[in-house]
Amino acid sequence: MNSLFRDAMHDEFGAWPIAYIPYGGADFGEIRAVAEAIGDGDDSAFHEAWIAAGDRLGKEADATLAKGHSASARALYLRASAFYGASFHPLYGAPVDPRLLAAFRKQTAALERGLGLGPHPAEPVAIPFEGSSMPGWFIAAEGFEAETRPLIVFNNGYDATITDMYFASAVAASRRGYHSLLFDGPGQGAMLYERSIPLRPDWEVVIKAVVDFAEALPLVDPARIALSGWSLGGHLAPRGASGEPRIAALIADPGGWGIADGFRAAAIHMLGISAEAAADLGALDKSAMDRMEAFIRGNRQLNWKVVQRGFWVHGVNDLRAFFASAELFTMNGRAELIRCPTLITQAENDGLAAGAGAFLDALTCPKTLIRFTAAEGADGHCEMGNRSLLNRRVLDWLDDVFDTR
Repeated sequence: MNSLFRDAMHDEFGAWPIAYIPYGGADFGEIRAVAEAIGDGDDSAFHEAWIAAGDRLGKEADATLAKGHSASARALYLRASAFYGASFHPLYGAPVDPRLLAAFRKQTAALERGLGLGPHPAEPVAIPFEGSSMPGWFIAAEGFEAETRPLIVFNNGYDATITDMYFASAVAASRRGYHSLLFDGPGQGAMLYERSIPLRPDWEVVIKAVVDFAEALPLVDPARIALSGWSLGGHLAPRGASGEPRIAALIADPGGWGIADGFRAAAIHMLGISAEAAADLGALDKSAMDRMEAFIRGNRQLNWKVVQRGFWVHGVNDLRAFFASAELFTMNGRAELIRCPTLITQAENDGLAAGAGAFLDALTCPKTLIRFTAAEGADGHCEMGNRSLLNRRVLDWLDDVFDTR
């Protein structure tokens, strides 16, 4: 497909809502209209165009609700939430841009208004965690809102929000008869934006708290709790499952062994840094670190991923500290601890999925690999060009594991 947005990074972010079209998050014409409004504009123009579209949807939702059309208002509020969420990714970084916080709060409010409408309104939840709590949502299975059902815990990655997980995964799961639990962990969503709590490598601690909470929910079958992670969540979810035996099924989309390995490969193959020197990126000598930093800062997308996003999410201020932190996010010595049936995805042209096969080989549990191809339009990161195909195959697999057909 030709790019909708003229700027490559804007296209990467702005195309996300295409994945949400089957689930009510957008329509193609709306996304195209935003792209046309941005034109050759900068990151501020990108943000403003998405906010304007979200405001338009929100005002229409208000007017529709005032006329008593709650079903339409629900759909419009939820769609507005997705549009607000699309607005702020280029603004990532510390200190937090006030425009990002304002947009996130609009996103959260629209999501809450939308999910609070309808015959079976959902409510936000607070998951107890280390003297405080993690924000989340429980989304009931369609047609089984008052019944005990299997649960899927959806685990985000570096920069998606609960709204993104809702449209990308939870709507499909609900339609299939699964309850869903969505949450922001450390370094994600409200935990990062509002509380400045950074990402942490011992994700098994996070998942234990989530499962403790989930087991106490009256509608959840505690013997059938699945954990599904996408993007960086494809590493965090396996890490979590490696220390939580109550997880009965695991999905990693794609399976990610760790954070540092991709940078290590680039250091060796693109910059000529020796494998020995790259074994611990946090300990690179100054010359090698300077070359890595010049390489990263010289590429707009890489600069965003590492300097804007990575530094902020990991709670660090420089590249050495980022690499030292990244080295801690690994499945070394933990893959063999996963005991539940595990599904790993691998999209053809997703560079972050390149190690999925090796990850699969390291697992000793019942395991499955599902590949997605360009011919299916599902070859990009997290199969965003054909997310409905991903959801069908994953849920079919889970139906078999949990015998819910």
